[in-house]
Amino acid sequence: MSFAEQLIDWRRELHQHPELSLQEFETTRRIRHWLESAGLRLLPLSLPTGVVAEVGSGEKVIALRADIDALPIEEAVDVPFASRNPGVMHACGHDIHSSVMLGAALLLKQKEPQLTGRVRILFQPAEENFGGAKRLIDAGALDNVSAIFGMHNEPGLPVGSFATRSGAFYANVDRFSLTVTGKGAHAARPHEGNDAILLASQLVVALQSIASRNVNTLESVVLSVTRIQGGNTWNVLPEHVELEGTLRTHQAEVREKVKRRVDDIAAGLAQAFDANINVRWFAGPAALVNHDRWAAFARDVADWHGYQTQEADLHMGGEDFAVYLQHIPGAFVSIGSDSDYGLHHPAFNPDEALIEEAARYFALLAEKALLQS
Repeated sequence: MSFAEQLIDWRRELHQHPELSLQEFETTRRIRHWLESAGLRLLPLSLPTGVVAEVGSGEKVIALRADIDALPIEEAVDVPFASRNPGVMHACGHDIHSSVMLGAALLLKQKEPQLTGRVRILFQPAEENFGGAKRLIDAGALDNVSAIFGMHNEPGLPVGSFATRSGAFYANVDRFSLTVTGKGAHAARPHEGNDAILLASQLVVALQSIASRNVNTLESVVLSVTRIQGGNTWNVLPEHVELEGTLRTHQAEVREKVKRRVDDIAAGLAQAFDANINVRWFAGPAALVNHDRWAAFARDVADWHGYQTQEADLHMGGEDFAVYLQHIPGAFVSIGSDSDYGLHHPAFNPDEALIEEAARYFALLAEKALLQS
C-alpha cells in the first residue's frame, strides 16, 4: 500500500466511525494505535479523548494540530465508506484533517535524526463545541511550544490551492438567548394580557438594525436570530417566548459594541411594552487572529511546496484553534478540498486527493519552522 493509499484508508476508517465531541473514544483508540505502530511516542497527558504525539528531540518545539470530532448530521453521501453511526457524520472534514496530520507525523518520524527540535502533533477532541483546545492546553499540550499551525479544508477551493491571511481570519462565536415574558391571555381577548409574541417579533426586527445602523459598514458583523419558540396552541397568547441566535465579528471592540446594543434594545423594548426581556450571553472562542510572521512563513512554504496560494477571505465561522493563538503565535490555513456541498452539509464530500500533499506540506512546514523558532 502506498503512502497516499494508507492515509486515505485511515481517513475512510475514521469516516465510517464518527463520534461527537467528547465522545471520541474509538477515534482516540484508532489514532493512538496508528501512531504507536509507526513508532511515534505519545505524551502521557490526562485526556479522556484526544492524543498528543511527539517526534524529534531538543529544546525547540513546534506544534501541528488536527481535530477529531464529528457532527450530529445524518450522512447523505452514497460512498462505500459512509458513516455507520446513525445521525453522526464527519460533515466538517475532521477525518481529513486527522489523516493529514497522521501523514505528517509519519514523514517527520522518517526524518527524525535530521530534525533540529521536536514536533508535537495534537489530535484535538471537541472542536465543534469549542472546548477541546482549552482541555489540551490545561493538560499541558502547549508546554514549551513556540509556534503552532493548523488547517481546515476549504470546499470552495480546488485541490492544490492554499489560502491564509495575517491578522483576523475566523470570527468570534457568541450565542445569545432572550426570554420575553409578558402576560398570557385568551387569543380573543388580547387586551387582558401582554402579548409576548408581538414583543418578540418587534425584538427580532430591532436587532437587525444593529449591523446596518450601529456598526461601520466596513466592519464585519453578523447577528442572526436562529430560533423562536413560544406558545403551545392556537387560541392562547403565551406568557413566555424564547429567542436564540449568534453574533459573529472579527474585532473585539465591535463585538462588545454589538452586545451592548442588544442589551440596550432589549431593555428599551421591555420598558416600552411593560414586559420583561432577559438577555443571556454564552461566549465561544474569540476571533482567530493569525500571527503576521507565521502566516507569511506558512504561505512562503506553501509557494515553495507548489501550492497555488492566495489571500484568504475573512470567515464568519468560528474555530477553536483561536484559543491556541491566544497563548502562543502561529497560523491557521485553508487547503482546497473541492466539494460540491459545503461544510456541515449532509452531502459534504471532500476530494481525498488533498490528503497526501497536505501531509507533505505540514511535515515540511514543521521542519522549516524549527529552523526559524
